[in-house]
Amino acid sequence: MDISIVVPLYNEAESLPHLAEWIDRVMKEHGFSYEVVMVDDGSKDTSWEEIEKLHAANPAYRGIKFRRNYGKSAALNTGFAAVQGDVVITMDADLQDSPDEVPELFRMIREEGYDLVSGWKKKRYDSKLAKNIPSKFFNGTTRMLSGIKLHDFNCGLKAYRRDVVKSIEVYGEMHRYIPVIAKWAGFSRIGEKVVQHRKREFGVTKFGMNRFINGYLDLISIMFMSKFGKQPMHFFGAVGSLSFLVGFVALVVVLCLRLASRISLTNSVWFYLSMLFILMGMMLFLAGFVSELVCRNSTTRNQYLIEKEL
Repeated sequence: MDISIVVPLYNEAESLPHLAEWIDRVMKEHGFSYEVVMVDDGSKDTSWEEIEKLHAANPAYRGIKFRRNYGKSAALNTGFAAVQGDVVITMDADLQDSPDEVPELFRMIREEGYDLVSGWKKKRYDSKLAKNIPSKFFNGTTRMLSGIKLHDFNCGLKAYRRDVVKSIEVYGEMHRYIPVIAKWAGFSRIGEKVVQHRKREFGVTKFGMNRFINGYLDLISIMFMSKFGKQPMHFFGAVGSLSFLVGFVALVVVLCLRLASRISLTNSVWFYLSMLFILMGMMLFLAGFVSELVCRNSTTRNQYLIEKEL
């Protein structure tokens, strides 16, 4: 199979028939063999009924329905597990991503040898204050910290080699950082393509302002995991050693001054600071040992209740 298209969605019943018609036209024009995996993230409208209609009309459309809303990362991770195509395309269901971009994305993966190609919505139709300006700041920070030269990390329109999506795990709200996760997993050929951004025709956006706070917390998490995920003791041990060393040296100096009758321990702030640094160092050491035991060994991190599956 040439292409698998993964479409995560939440309350997009009005958009789905139009999106399916558009995808079918593009696939037939270019002679692609394809499947479309639609992951209903606990929609409250008639999205699942629309998916059932699409499946009945064309078996290339597959559906997965969550019992409740888990988020876009959960939908993508579950969709990635289900795909069978050589090239995997992700796009949003709100018609702001254009299926006309798929053939070129497919060519870049197949012919130019990219592991991942991310869309860049160079011209956007979103609110500048609510989305455009914060998005530029967010992308600039991610670009600086990750070393990946992309302009739009959070674009929903991306293409992957199948090996990539089968090798990575997306959880929490990490869908914003899939290029970073892919690079961490060893897929370094990451490209970018300017793609069309269209105005939303139906419904409303599902993302609030809290995505910016969560986004930076997730960025800190993933940068830590990429560097110290396998051996967190390297981080906690280093910081703990430094803290313990500073505290120990300070304590020796304080005790020497006390023996010389220069200061009183009970009245010296440096005595308490030295003890604080020593305790912090010991606690960080313990945190490192505990992290080594539990890090990335959770068996329930990516378990979701699936209500229906076609």
